Amino acid sequence: MTTLDIRHDPQARRFTAAVGGGAAECVYRLHGTRMDIVHTEVPWQAEGRGIAGALVQAALDHARAQGWRVRPLCSYVAAYMRRHPDTHGLLAE
Repeated sequence: MTTLDIRHDPQARRFTAAVGGGAAECVYRLHGTRMDIVHTEVPWQAEGRGIAGALVQAALDHARAQGWRVRPLCSYVAAYMRRHPDTHGLLAE
């Protein structure tokens, strides 16, 4: 996979990347210091290239930098966090 240009739009509360077939996104809601990640989507033409994982990692890195906890409401994000033990410390109780 080539390097993605991932952009954070704090007003829209999402991380995006332009990919073949459109835009990929990871959308969150903020509740105080808790980031609820609610949706991750990659156009079908760009699936299987690690784009969703890169978007989620960018969101988790941002949460860590802000001192936020994360609640993975998106099934992809929940699975991603289960597979990456280094993210377990971010989980909201």
